Amino acid sequence: MSSIELTPSQKNILQELVNLYRESESAVKGEDIADKVDRNPGTIRNQMQSLKALQLVEGVPGPKGGYKPTATAYDALQIEDMDQAANVPLAHNGEQISDANVAEIDLTSVHHPEQCRAEIKLQGSIADFHEGDTITVGPTPLSKLRIIGTLNGKDDTNNKLILTIDDMRAPAEEPEQ
Repeated sequence: MSSIELTPSQKNILQELVNLYRESESAVKGEDIADKVDRNPGTIRNQMQSLKALQLVEGVPGPKGGYKPTATAYDALQIEDMDQAANVPLAHNGEQISDANVAEIDLTSVHHPEQCRAEIKLQGSIADFHEGDTITVGPTPLSKLRIIGTLNGKDDTNNKLILTIDDMRAPAEEPEQ
């Protein structure tokens, strides 16, 4: 399938729509998206017109209306829409975050002798995370990997948290004999 080229603004708005839709499982109002991405509701409405033309969003009319992402939206954002995704816990300053799930962990600087960073892609909003916050990821389902780090930055466009890793553990299994 051909890839749809989105502007950073469109990608950010579409990502937030997907996050809010996952939380509510109902149509998302433009005002709610505007609050999350710190934009004017009129700007959101304008962007939604172009996202509708790209068949990434469908409009839902009526008092409970708003916007819903299409299957193509998940493809454009490279999100796997799994019905039963394994839960990878996330804690923010020691508090479990129930409305977010870790979608991907990238260790970006394992070759660097003095710094170790991780990019954590979330399914859920990253709006309430701030530089210097303590983030705990995991344990992951299979390897039981657990990462504790300090938030160094955010990539709002790709819904990623960038951490400096303070501690990382994966328990070793006993070898079978």
